[in-house]
Amino acid sequence: MTSWTQPIDTGKVPDSGASFDAIIVGGGPGGSSAAGYLAMAGKRVLLIEKGIWPRDKVCGDAVGGKSLSHVKALGVKETLEQTPHFRVNGILFSSPNGKEVRVALPEEDVARLEAGYSLPREQFDHLLFERVQHLVRENGGSVIQGADVTDVLYNDGNDPGDGSKDERFASGVRLRIGGRKGDIFEFHAPAVVGAAGYRCPVATALVVDTYSEVMVDRKHYCGGYREYWDGVKGCEGNIGDIEIHFVDDIIPGYFWIFPLGDGRVNVGCGMVMHLMDKQSKKLKALQRDIILNHPQFKERFANATIVEGTAKGWQLPFGSPRKKQKLQPRRMAMNGAWLVGDAASLIDPFSGEGVGNALVTGEIAARHILEGKSPMDYQMEVWDVLGKELTNSYRMQSLSRRSWLLNWFVGKAGKKPALQEIMTEMIASKEAQENLHSPWFMFKTLMF
Repeated sequence: MTSWTQPIDTGKVPDSGASFDAIIVGGGPGGSSAAGYLAMAGKRVLLIEKGIWPRDKVCGDAVGGKSLSHVKALGVKETLEQTPHFRVNGILFSSPNGKEVRVALPEEDVARLEAGYSLPREQFDHLLFERVQHLVRENGGSVIQGADVTDVLYNDGNDPGDGSKDERFASGVRLRIGGRKGDIFEFHAPAVVGAAGYRCPVATALVVDTYSEVMVDRKHYCGGYREYWDGVKGCEGNIGDIEIHFVDDIIPGYFWIFPLGDGRVNVGCGMVMHLMDKQSKKLKALQRDIILNHPQFKERFANATIVEGTAKGWQLPFGSPRKKQKLQPRRMAMNGAWLVGDAASLIDPFSGEGVGNALVTGEIAARHILEGKSPMDYQMEVWDVLGKELTNSYRMQSLSRRSWLLNWFVGKAGKKPALQEIMTEMIASKEAQENLHSPWFMFKTLMF
């Protein structure tokens, strides 16, 4: 049996009432990142995971180049490369009229194994959590699986900014182990990190309970649906392209085919929720219709088989900027608490990728905790690091809602190698993405 299908021994549960330097709620990429960086800095960390390994995480399963520096820093990259995975060296896009354009990832990044991977999150998260839980325990911390965080605990005090009002300070968590009738524990720390996805209890406590702000904005949330398939034509081998298809039936949204290696494929579709509300069919039915009847795909799936039990849906909280809102994309910190990854609503609004931003913000949160920075410092740095990229992706998402524009753009790109090169740079390079802010640059690129 493979290592990531095995249980992970995380030791005994600490006594209720114990104190730590930091508490991390969520053992996925964002939580593992924050916990790992804090543990490597010598901090005593409590890492809490609701699931029990091995556990699945519904996702598109692509791990982009942004993730790999953190995967390496946390000591997982070499281990990951020794396990089965699909190496991504390009992205294939298609428009509603069936035209295609391939965007190659930089050859030097592929050669250095830094262009990206595609592998099941069950595998990726297991490898990352296994490594990080060792780091946490080696540095005096504890790890708990199968725990439901029910409450965030607070110490009330004066706002250190101007002393004009009382403001909550997060100081720990209350959790239950063993189901609804399980045992209740409380743990304390001056820093609590929420990293438990779109339903993160720390995010709810921070955004809704403390500040009475909107957490779920359906204009900035996406519904996603995923299945695993074996034997999809054109997805053989362990290196190649991931595919994003803009199909009329699911615009605004897209259909994806992400190979995982050895013939297995992650197949899914996603759509912004407030637009999905207007559709008569749900995502599962839309995807089924595409697979069975769409002329571009039905032959590719003719001899393929679905992996039983893998059909699952979930929500993706996008990092797209909200109108008339001061804190973007929404509030993600308060005194004593920080949100990372999906819990902070930081999924890319165009690609749907969230692992990279989770790892990045896990590191930022850990550094801010170590340096004693303010919640506003964290809010500003996260948006400074990710804001332009997320804004650009939101613009691209908005453009993708128009079939005629997608047809024109993909057709243009398919005939113009220079535009393909620019698209490669836009995906791979932060500096090149700056050009998206220039309408004149984009006009020249497309028209001449």
